[in-house]
Parts: sequence; C-alpha cells; structure tokens
Amino acid sequence: MQQVTLNVQGMSCGSCVNKVEGNVGKLDGVESAKVHLSEGKVGVTFNESTIDLEEIKGAIKDTGYEVIEEPTEGEGSKCSCCG
Repeated sequence: MQQVTLNVQGMSCGSCVNKVEGNVGKLDGVESAKVHLSEGKVGVTFNESTIDLEEIKGAIKDTGYEVIEEPTEGEGSKCSCCG
C-alpha cells in the first residue's frame, strides 16, 4: 500500500468533503480517502499495483476540484499572484 497527501483547491464545506471522499474512496484499489478540509488536503491510501496516482488525481478533478502539484526543487515557494 502507498499513502499520499494531495493538495486540493476549491473544497469549502462538508458537501465537498463527501464528494471527494466518496468518489475517490469508491475507486478500485483505493483503501481509504480522508479529506482535511481546513488544510486543503486529501490523504489517500491505495494499492499501487491496482491503481496509479494519476487516476486518483483524475477522479478529484472530475469531481470539480483542482489538485495542486508540490513545487519541485528550485522553484521556491512563490505564490502565483506575486511570482
């Protein structure tokens, strides 16, 4: 099993939590999906031999939310408005 935490933008209420946890949690190979609403994060535990991370990100995007990629080494932590 692999565990990842994804930054997800656009979640603002309990309904958002239910949508994301429900849609990701029903994917074949996903053991659990837990939204941390105040942090804007989704923790996912999944079987990497059954499903890959891109499919999970796709399910979140299909639900209407944006998965924010972590900045890679050297990009720094500039925000998009002052970058």
